[in-house]
Amino acid sequence: MGRRKLVVGNWKMNGLRAQLGEVEAIGAAAAAHPSVEVGLCLPATLIASAQAVSGAAFVGAQDCHMKDSGAHTGCLSAAMLAEAGASWTIVGHSERRQDQGESDADVAAKALAAKAAGLKVILCVGESLDVRDAGNAEAVVSAQLLASLPDGAAADWLAIAYEPIWAIGTGRIPTMEAVEAMHRALRTALGGRIGAADAGGMRILYGGSMNGDNAAELMAIEDVDGGLVGGASLTAAKFAPVIAAAG
Repeated sequence: MGRRKLVVGNWKMNGLRAQLGEVEAIGAAAAAHPSVEVGLCLPATLIASAQAVSGAAFVGAQDCHMKDSGAHTGCLSAAMLAEAGASWTIVGHSERRQDQGESDADVAAKALAAKAAGLKVILCVGESLDVRDAGNAEAVVSAQLLASLPDGAAADWLAIAYEPIWAIGTGRIPTMEAVEAMHRALRTALGGRIGAADAGGMRILYGGSMNGDNAAELMAIEDVDGGLVGGASLTAAKFAPVIAAAG
């Protein structure tokens, strides 16, 4: 389909100014592979300083609030993140769905708020091990995607990340056949909502223990359009091979 690969690091609650050298080195790795779109979703405290040194890699946020402003202590609006230098944000990551109790409706509202502030969005979906073992993964995750999908979803501002929750940070991944089946199911679900042509242009990333050893095999799968990478994105030495695998 000619979809440009998108490889994004999610630093989660990691990173101080001492790590800005890694951001700069990852930007250099991104510049060496211009066919790949590369980004880092960083703690909000690093966005402004990282944006100044990230070079060819965009800087994104890890979440945003669905409101523009108000009495929401500790939260950040999409406009605040954009002003700090973010151009993308993650919404609906499993750790926020689980730890903060975010609903599908919350995720859709956050995606729309991000779009209104000029941010592009990576919308995360995924299943627990119980769901996977019960044989319901594709149906459950497809339903979660459709319930989380914002109005006006389009490939020019939205990407989807499939992250099997049980694989995040564990080193375990589904079989390649299972990844292929899930990504195909998600594209089919998107097609039913936004039309086959638009769904064909939307990037669907794989998240869940992607690293330099497995990235090439994962991204060779037809409907895998890149990766949302956790621990392997914290250093250029580990992230650069993932970027290269997408090139």
